[in-house]
Amino acid sequence: MLIRAYLRASTLEQDAQRAAADLERFAQEHGKPIAARYAENASGAHADRPELRRLLADALPGDVLLVEAVDRLSRMPASDWKRLRSEIDAKGLRVVSLDLPSSHAALKAPEGDEFTARVLDAVNGMLLDTLAAVARKDYEDRRRRQAQGIAKAREAGKYQGKPRNREKRQRVAALLEAGFSIRRAAEIAGVSPSTVQSVKREGV
Repeated sequence: MLIRAYLRASTLEQDAQRAAADLERFAQEHGKPIAARYAENASGAHADRPELRRLLADALPGDVLLVEAVDRLSRMPASDWKRLRSEIDAKGLRVVSLDLPSSHAALKAPEGDEFTARVLDAVNGMLLDTLAAVARKDYEDRRRRQAQGIAKAREAGKYQGKPRNREKRQRVAALLEAGFSIRRAAEIAGVSPSTVQSVKREGV
């Protein structure tokens, strides 16, 4: 069993490595070293994330995918989460999340009979799906509140939009220059496709 830690932050301004110490401490408490870390700044609303894909490619049956919280793994719609879950299951990976205590048993030696183990796996899978659904709802609620706030500000003539992040736009420009598609550049840079289109159209 190898523990593969996955760390994610949504934007370049956030620190994807923020939870690294917590994951390391958790693994040590269970007597298991972290074999590999995969960190990236990318939206959790999409599955096509470079480091997540690399983790899935590297993983072997019986390995553990360790995350701080389920929302670090997914804020995706139910259909996309279902596909990712299928990939994880097909690789023989066990998801362990610090915010899902029932998943911690994957780091311990098997106890009890096979029937009990299968029941615990089923319960853990159900809870994992529930937390993924909660993470998606939180994502949608925040986007809706943001849109409502922008609409009110526009009505009042107070909305100025976000100031341009020159460093981020330069990174997007470099990705486009390297031949990445608009969608792929957006995912890697942690920006929206509209921002990539803006850089492509207007420059940095």
